[in-house]
Amino acid sequence: MIRILVVDDSAFMRKVITDLIAKMPGIELAGVARNGKAAVDFVKADSELDLVLMDVEMPLLNGLEALKQIKQFSSVPVVMLSALTNQEVTIEALESGATDFVEKPTNIMAIKDDWIREFFAKIKAASRQQRRPLSRRREVAPTATTSGQVKTSLELRRNLKAVVIGSSTGGPRALLHLITALPARLAVPVIIVQHMPKGFTKTFAERMDAEAKPKVSEASDGMLLKNEVYLAPGDYHMVIKDGRLHLNQEPKMHGTRPAVDPLFDSAAAYYGQNLVGIILTGMGKDGAEGMGTILAKGGYTIAQDKDSCVVFGMPRSAIEKGVVNEVLSLDQIRIKLEELVR
Repeated sequence: MIRILVVDDSAFMRKVITDLIAKMPGIELAGVARNGKAAVDFVKADSELDLVLMDVEMPLLNGLEALKQIKQFSSVPVVMLSALTNQEVTIEALESGATDFVEKPTNIMAIKDDWIREFFAKIKAASRQQRRPLSRRREVAPTATTSGQVKTSLELRRNLKAVVIGSSTGGPRALLHLITALPARLAVPVIIVQHMPKGFTKTFAERMDAEAKPKVSEASDGMLLKNEVYLAPGDYHMVIKDGRLHLNQEPKMHGTRPAVDPLFDSAAAYYGQNLVGIILTGMGKDGAEGMGTILAKGGYTIAQDKDSCVVFGMPRSAIEKGVVNEVLSLDQIRIKLEELVR
């Protein structure tokens, strides 16, 4: 049974969320709190919590500050409830340790089934986040998972033309960790799909651009690829054709748009053996097919290891499919990526 604390200053929103939780199998309401201070006190008193679902804007102590305090003494997963107007604070919350966020429904009087399905999926995924001691870090040796030989950065750099990256739950924090290690001048473009709603991707791209040395942009249709970092916009699939990024609103894949597979498939078709694909933390199996396409075209594939993932779903799907050359921790991917693009 997944035990959840719901934190929101709006009595109506608390009622909406708790009523939804009551209908979801395997989930139990552990309690409610009206502000961030009450949430911090509740988490301190209840060590058996599986998840905190917390509003961003609240009196006494807002969701961001409450999150930061909780993360000082607990590894309980925290999912933020965010309105579209809270984009910047939401991105900062993800950077500060929030597992994920759920965009509040635009019409809480008529919540759509798609929203409910996504809400439930995110709660289930976040609750499975590995609870680790706060200070624990460990190094793991690189692991080859196919019969293909593990290649050094030097070997891969010789003919490298691009790097593509896919991520979902836990991805924003992981991506910030990677992108901030890159040099100001890149030898190849780095192209990213992160599962994130429309509006939030622009804010996230701006956040990465502010913190990283190379230029980071939210992609636009027809954008010419340069040796910079590009992020797919929310609600659009992104593909590569003729050296440009193209956006479309074809049906969702794996329940999401943007999806990783369209980018990976198109990049493999365009760059062939001169491509490196990286799959990071996230729920589901998006990216596994695309990793297979990259490998089949002679490219090289890397997956994040279980211990450094927030949710191991996407990397695990690719590994189990047998389409990963190398499994690395997030810190090892950070080092390898920096070596590849300099």
